[in-house]
Amino acid sequence: MARNNLAVVAHAGPVADGDTLSAPHALAALAALGQPTRLQIFQLLMRAEPDGRAAGALAGEIGCPHNTLSTHLAILARAGLVRGTRDGRAIVYRADVEGMRGLLNYIVNDCCSGHPELCGLAPKPAAGCGCGPAAKVTKRKR
Repeated sequence: MARNNLAVVAHAGPVADGDTLSAPHALAALAALGQPTRLQIFQLLMRAEPDGRAAGALAGEIGCPHNTLSTHLAILARAGLVRGTRDGRAIVYRADVEGMRGLLNYIVNDCCSGHPELCGLAPKPAAGCGCGPAAKVTKRKR
């Protein structure tokens, strides 16, 4: 007797803990970008923002088979770096800019003993926010 089964497959990205990622999610994202083809895919998608690229166009630009591209995109999606949306018969992939922002925040927030502004990696504070520049340390001559 045949049964009708419906399978729904979705890629769930990293779950943010407040405004930051957990260490395992950050590692997954960094590992995903550590492979040359996936890094190339992500770079192409970042340049294509906000329109994205259809999977077929990506395969042609990168020069890899569709099934291999699908595997790479799935890894990037699970890492929270790429999102795909259906547009008719095609799936259009976009870089998940918020996912990348979360990864960068995770990395930068531990910089310089919790003061990323000292490393020059944090966004500059807005004028009038009460956050002045770091005081210069000068040595006195005796």
